[in-house]
Amino acid sequence: MRFAEIVAIVLLACVVPCFAQQPSVQVMVVGTYHMSNPGRDMHDVKADNVLVSKRQAEIVDVVGAIARFNPTVVDVEWDAAATTTRYQAYLAGTMPPSRNEVVQLGFRLAKLAHLSSVNGIDVEGEFPYDAVDTFARAHGQAPLLAAADASVAAEIARIDDILAHGTIGDALRFMNDPARISGGNAFYRTTLKIGEGANQPGAELLTAWYKRNFYICANLIQHAHAGDRVVVFYGSGHALLLRQCVLETPGFTLVEPNAWLRM
Repeated sequence: MRFAEIVAIVLLACVVPCFAQQPSVQVMVVGTYHMSNPGRDMHDVKADNVLVSKRQAEIVDVVGAIARFNPTVVDVEWDAAATTTRYQAYLAGTMPPSRNEVVQLGFRLAKLAHLSSVNGIDVEGEFPYDAVDTFARAHGQAPLLAAADASVAAEIARIDDILAHGTIGDALRFMNDPARISGGNAFYRTTLKIGEGANQPGAELLTAWYKRNFYICANLIQHAHAGDRVVVFYGSGHALLLRQCVLETPGFTLVEPNAWLRM
């Protein structure tokens, strides 16, 4: 055996066990609704004012429950620059009151966990839905698209009902149920039926959606280090793909939020 081969074997014998012994990054993806009603989605939850005392108490309960996970990193659905500036203002007590879930959940948890920073990992992306709708109408597939859309609307209505009669914790537990999340991509998969030959608007829509989520997950992964305990607050529509990305990334372990949201 040549000397170079012996060296390679020795190095491999060291590297493989050392890599295997690295503690995993534990990631809790908490899918949430947009508490400030930005109106950017096709269907929005009818969020009431989370600044009122009743909702504030519910948020304190939610954040306190998740804090038991002892997070070392908090990731949120804002871009990096805005998150850094606003979190420093939040810590200084100079940030105006905000209903946004980034502030109410993300910033509140990070402060409770004594974290000096919060990671904004959001990435803007295209959502070419008009081309899908146009093709569907022109090719007799409008009912197919309407049925898929109706199923999304029904789920949003269910969340509205939970919030109307229950707590924010109740809504988050429903939204983060693994069985519910597993069907969370049904609308996007249905759009794959919209298209023909070289003209595939449904596939283009799905490609754009996956691309955005891959960029988001890349930011998530790149901000994490071995042994970190990461909590990610994101619109629930992203939950399935972010969970999948965590599950399939070596060195990362997915943590179920509902295991901690039992309050």
